Amino acid sequence: MSHQDAVNQSNAAEAAQEPAVTPESIIDQLRVLRAQIPNYVQLPVSEAKKLHVVAHLNPNLAEAAIHTVGASARVEATVGRSAEELLLANEMAARWTRVRDELKATLDGVSSAVLTMKHDFGQSVLLTYAVSKKLVKVREHADLLPYVAMMRNANRLGRSRKAQSSPEEPTPET
Repeated sequence: MSHQDAVNQSNAAEAAQEPAVTPESIIDQLRVLRAQIPNYVQLPVSEAKKLHVVAHLNPNLAEAAIHTVGASARVEATVGRSAEELLLANEMAARWTRVRDELKATLDGVSSAVLTMKHDFGQSVLLTYAVSKKLVKVREHADLLPYVAMMRNANRLGRSRKAQSSPEEPTPET
C-alpha cells in the first residue's frame, strides 16, 4: 500500500467518524448559544433607534464619567455603580462587540455560501431548460414537450416586462 493510499484511507476513516454538519444541527446550536447570551433580545427598529444615541457616546465622555464616579462618593451613590463596575460594564460591552462582529462575519460567509449554492442550482436549472429545448426538436424526445412548456411559462429570464403584462391599457376618451 502506498503512502498516498494510506493517507486517503485515513482521511476517509476520519470523515466517517466525524458527525455530518447539517443546517438543522447548526440552527439547534445557534438556539442553544442564543439562550446563553446575556440581555439577548429582539428589539423593534423604533426601540433600537431610541437606544442607539446613548449606547454610542463619545469614549472620552465615558472615560471622564468613570473617573468622576471614582473621585466622588456622592456621584457614585447617585449613579448606583462604582467606577470599577462601570469599567467592567464598558469592558464587557467591548468584548460582546467583538462577538457581534464575528457573528456578522459568519453571517456574511453563510450568505455567500447560500448565494453560491443557489447560483450552482440555478445554472443546472438553466442548463436543463436549454438542453430540453434542443431535445424536444427531435421526435424521440417529444415526451419532454410538457416539461419544456412548464419551464417556458415559469422562466422569467429573457422576457421583457411588456411581454409579461398583456392587459391592454384603456384609451382616454376625448
